[in-house]
Amino acid sequence: MTNKKIWFITGASCGMGVDFAKAVLAAGHAVASGRDRDAVSKALGQSNDLLAVKLDVTRRADAEAAVWAGVDRFGRIDVLVNNAASFYAGYFEELTPEQIERQLATSLMGPMNVTRAVLPVMRKQRSGALSRFPQQRGLVGFEFCTAYAASKFGLEGWMESLHAEVAPFGITTTIVNPGFFRTELLTEKSANYAEPSIEDYDERRAKQLEFWKAQNGQQSGDPAKLARALIIIGSQEPPPRRFIARRRCHCPRDANRDLSTSLAFDRELAGRAM
Repeated sequence: MTNKKIWFITGASCGMGVDFAKAVLAAGHAVASGRDRDAVSKALGQSNDLLAVKLDVTRRADAEAAVWAGVDRFGRIDVLVNNAASFYAGYFEELTPEQIERQLATSLMGPMNVTRAVLPVMRKQRSGALSRFPQQRGLVGFEFCTAYAASKFGLEGWMESLHAEVAPFGITTTIVNPGFFRTELLTEKSANYAEPSIEDYDERRAKQLEFWKAQNGQQSGDPAKLARALIIIGSQEPPPRRFIARRRCHCPRDANRDLSTSLAFDRELAGRAM
């Protein structure tokens, strides 16, 4: 059995999940999962420290199979990073019930499904760490983000409550609240917007759509730096209950304040990318 930590990462076929998995592979072993196993392998390459598995987080059977595949390969799971997410935006009245259900299925019930599959492993080990990313929308609600915020606020309450339940087993929880990071969440392939259907929202909707579409590719946060920061806080004993990752962090007593505010793209590199 290896002495390196075993990390289980969801949503590792694209975006921030790829950065997390790459950072983990430099320090330990990774069980990287995604809906398309081949896409995970293509994004991360081949390594003896990597196990790529198929996982649709909305399917409990997938979660159980993926977790046990990781245990069969590496013997245990030390850290779960619930990274998989979706983005449905629009005014509440214009979002369909089906769109809201899909948002909650991926971004709230999905992490619960994977955590439910992992907890028996960690309880048996009497150790483990759970990380999830409610983001800024889990702290403050925003216009046009009702469904997204609902999933993130739900994650906050769930993780806060779960901490008290699993701490006696040596299992820690960390809530990560990143600001705007340059991921694929706002790309045309990933972002989902409500169809216009109510005239009263026309003027504000146009401004909201213009804003959100303009943010794609312009976010200041560097996901590779956030991934490396996650490795750092994951090695702390115990890891922090909360890690706020943004350029301005009004948390003077936070031991990780300098790390929190050092995650933007370097100006030179950002200038080349724009």
